[in-house]
Amino acid sequence: MSKNLVIVESPAKAKTIEGYLGKDFTVKSSYGHVRDLPSNKLAIDIEKGFEPQYEVSSDKKQVISELKKLAKDAEVVWLATDEDREGEAISWHLMEALKLKQEQTKRIVFHEITKPAILKAIENPRTVDINLVNAQQARRVLDRLVGFELSPVLWKKVKPSLSAGRVQSVAVRIIVEREREIINFKTESSYRVVALFQSAKHTFKAELPTRFTNLADARTFLNSCVNASFEVADLEKTPGTKKPAAPFTTSTLQQEASRKLGFSVSRTMVVAQKLYESGKITYMRTDSVNLSDLALNQARDVVSSTYGESYSQTRKFTSKSKGAQEAHEAIRPTDLAVNNASSDRSEQRLYELIWKRTIASQMADAKLEKTTVKIDISGNSEQFVARGEVITFDGFLKVYMEGTDDENNEDRGMLPTLTVGQSLVANEISATERFTHHPPRYTEASLVKKLEELGIGRPSTYAPTISTIQKRNYIEKTSKEGTERKYNKLVLGAGGLHESVETEITGAEKNKLFPTDIGLVVNDFLVDNFNSILDYNFTANVEEQFDVIAEGQLNWGDMIKKFYSSFHDTVETTLKTSERATGERLLGVDPASGKNMFARIGRFGPMVQIGEADDEDKKFASLRSEQSIETITLEEALDLFKLPRKLGQSSDGEEISVAIGRFGPYVRKGKTFASLQDGDDPMTVTLERAIQLIDERQQAASKNIIKTFDEDDTLQVLNGRYGPYVKRGKSNYKIPKDQEPADLTYEQVMELIEKADAAPKRRGKRK
Repeated sequence: MSKNLVIVESPAKAKTIEGYLGKDFTVKSSYGHVRDLPSNKLAIDIEKGFEPQYEVSSDKKQVISELKKLAKDAEVVWLATDEDREGEAISWHLMEALKLKQEQTKRIVFHEITKPAILKAIENPRTVDINLVNAQQARRVLDRLVGFELSPVLWKKVKPSLSAGRVQSVAVRIIVEREREIINFKTESSYRVVALFQSAKHTFKAELPTRFTNLADARTFLNSCVNASFEVADLEKTPGTKKPAAPFTTSTLQQEASRKLGFSVSRTMVVAQKLYESGKITYMRTDSVNLSDLALNQARDVVSSTYGESYSQTRKFTSKSKGAQEAHEAIRPTDLAVNNASSDRSEQRLYELIWKRTIASQMADAKLEKTTVKIDISGNSEQFVARGEVITFDGFLKVYMEGTDDENNEDRGMLPTLTVGQSLVANEISATERFTHHPPRYTEASLVKKLEELGIGRPSTYAPTISTIQKRNYIEKTSKEGTERKYNKLVLGAGGLHESVETEITGAEKNKLFPTDIGLVVNDFLVDNFNSILDYNFTANVEEQFDVIAEGQLNWGDMIKKFYSSFHDTVETTLKTSERATGERLLGVDPASGKNMFARIGRFGPMVQIGEADDEDKKFASLRSEQSIETITLEEALDLFKLPRKLGQSSDGEEISVAIGRFGPYVRKGKTFASLQDGDDPMTVTLERAIQLIDERQQAASKNIIKTFDEDDTLQVLNGRYGPYVKRGKSNYKIPKDQEPADLTYEQVMELIEKADAAPKRRGKRK
């Protein structure tokens, strides 16, 4: 038995570390957290200073049992979990669960899994930092209190099965507020005037700084240019520089991987974790932009040998992040001399991104020459302006250029050689109607950027926060098709002034975050009743208090107590006094019945209703997936009541209809339901298409049928997602593993059903 037991979180990390340590070391994994608050109760003793009541997770009992045996036989137990608060807490929980003695236990940390880093950590052990543990406990307890007390309020006042979280609810608020800005945005048009000038053999574009607000003014200006002459009035050249971006932090890596690689935030973290655990990059949860002296020296050697000494410039970056919690390095390759890190494409692409960003941060500025040309128009006080940019030394741009969230970014091109007083010929002058854009919806990357700017959350929370609000169906990441829009265009060319009406596609969006109707209603309810919890400053201030706890300057129990007393009072008051929230909006009057029509959240989701709540004969219709209770019009709502729509009869005389249900539009024939596909509209779908969808559904279903029985047409043996099972009516029954599904007789199936029905029912955990 080894004298030393090293415990890490993941098997991949264990495998890498085991290769660096000798035969005296056994490296084992805890497979993440081993203890947590149980999910079926509050598990916090409020009377005893908010003492958390942890328990070993059911799936970790075997792991703990094995680690206990190994720890008992080891002389020293080395806790080598990650170096952030979460990792510190895992080490502390391991000490508690394994009942480790202080003198037997050593805590080691490293920000990269390389042999020198591991051996250095072994030489410099410490004890578990209880201040870091307390900061993590404070976050866990506070979030449990908020979630456990807020969620039942939502069940009673909005809709069953909802849940709320401290950071998640604020993230939803950010997206909802942006959506409201977009809904309330009033588009305005103006005319952008661009001229295409000829100089010797070169053509270049220049723009009029003034934008005309109407067609008549744009037309008047272009007519004034019919016989005008054009001359270079001023020429200004200024040198400029571009500086490289700092090495990656968690936030900037998530943003850039989204822009350049199309990765979701959670995918970025999963791939980065694999690179870290295989020893290819440093720790991927960090606020720091600092690079070690070793990395700086290695970067200088790589840049000088690959691109030349003129490209090398050693830089030290400092973090501007408010409350940056960790003291370790930025995310970088552990060995900058290595370009290829993995045969896995995702890992390799992310590694290349990290490598390029790190190397570029240690390269010289790019040098530019910016040119601004002003062009006079005879008989007119206006001037055209042309701007150009020439890179005179590419510097870090040879390796890497940072991405941008600006969707209207325009590159500046090169300009020909010009002189003041030079005459120019205008080949064409156009005035194009352009429209103001509403603020862009958030992507996962830009939401991370916003959360970081507001000081909400920390590197370890961004990915789970964004995943959680999507899983809870408060936010959906989706793409939106654009719509056609007409615009005016005037072109002054050799043939005179020509006017036309053109068409463009506008408003198309890809992988943007949209609030769902339930997200909008829950957000409004929480803002109205728990504004302090959803206040951006409050949420950021809580993060700062966690930082102070981590430094040992604040008692975490006192911090929770101060928050909880007023929060609990608000919960009690809200339960007693607040109205039920449905997001109800009056759309107008139904012309057929003369009753009011409303859009609101119902038991099964967004819906429209004809009649008041207490009307006995009120009617309901579900909204379509692309519709919202905030924006649906009376006309669109009336169309929903045209469903279900009878399409006709099939060849066997059964009626076929189309309707909208909980899961979207569908066609129906008897007991067979088939969902409409993309491109199918329930208002226009034909009988022929409906029959095709039903036939496809029946064919797919028949492939899953293993056996049917003449004695009972409601009884079937089916192939399901998790294997064969028996279905009778609406009830499903397991088939014992020792029985062949296809050989089951009617008597055997009925016996199986009787035994299952007679068995005592397992009670589910109470939420």
